[in-house]
Amino acid sequence: MLNRKIALGTVQFGIDYGVTNQCGRTPPEEAIRIISLAKKAGINTLDTAIGYGDSEKVLGEIGVSDFQVVTKLPALPKDLIDVGVWVKDQINSSLTRLKNLTLYAVLLHRPADLLGGNGAALFKALEKLKDDELIEKVGVSIYDPDELDAISTMMAIDLVQAPLNVIDRRLQTSGWLHRLKDAGIEIHTRSTFLQGLLLMNRNDIPAKFGRWSDMWDQWCQQLNKSGITGLRACLSYPMSLSEVDRVVVGVDSAKQLEDILAAASTFYQSLDTSFMVSTEEQLINPSQWRSL
Repeated sequence: MLNRKIALGTVQFGIDYGVTNQCGRTPPEEAIRIISLAKKAGINTLDTAIGYGDSEKVLGEIGVSDFQVVTKLPALPKDLIDVGVWVKDQINSSLTRLKNLTLYAVLLHRPADLLGGNGAALFKALEKLKDDELIEKVGVSIYDPDELDAISTMMAIDLVQAPLNVIDRRLQTSGWLHRLKDAGIEIHTRSTFLQGLLLMNRNDIPAKFGRWSDMWDQWCQQLNKSGITGLRACLSYPMSLSEVDRVVVGVDSAKQLEDILAAASTFYQSLDTSFMVSTEEQLINPSQWRSL
């Protein structure tokens, strides 16, 4: 079932998120509708994080025990005395907010913590969570596949979440997509729509992205010529890759999720988007957009 390959991102449930977001946080009643629709559609994976404001609390109030919930640990605090106690407290608090007994996976939101002085203790604490059957898998949420070069030597990870979209294809072009799959590591991709930038009408794309005007022009021309929506074109790339286990998508409304489910039902791999591929950090990394 194609819908099983979709994971629902819930950052919008807890904080204002996305370049196209004009409405702020998703209202609780709309979050209920979204989760209900996801369940009916066969989506079984939810993505959240301790750092996503009230996202975990909202999910707990809705009730998500039927889903595989993936959450993320924040960066290790400075001058931390006992890493093991901190990790356990963080996860117990997450479970309390989520009203769940277990988690499918816990990812490190800042994988570089594994390379610091507390790296060994952090890895040991995460493995202890698995031994105690509080979580099933341990992994990392990365921004650049190059991070995996060092991380993969530090711990035996079960799951990697990484950006992958028609512009940012580093996970594939670096070879890491195949390497992870060959190692039996679960792969979740995110940033499918580049925070909604890839779905904007040409005239609505913010002026600060004007450096890439030619690319935006060609992108919109391609879509108009083919009759394919940006939504379907964006989904087609990660959904068509056999190595990808889950494609994480965030929505503000149940209507948006309905549109995604409809768009994901058919692939259009014939659409040529090779002209869009880029490794420019100021374009592919939303955290750099403030500098534009």
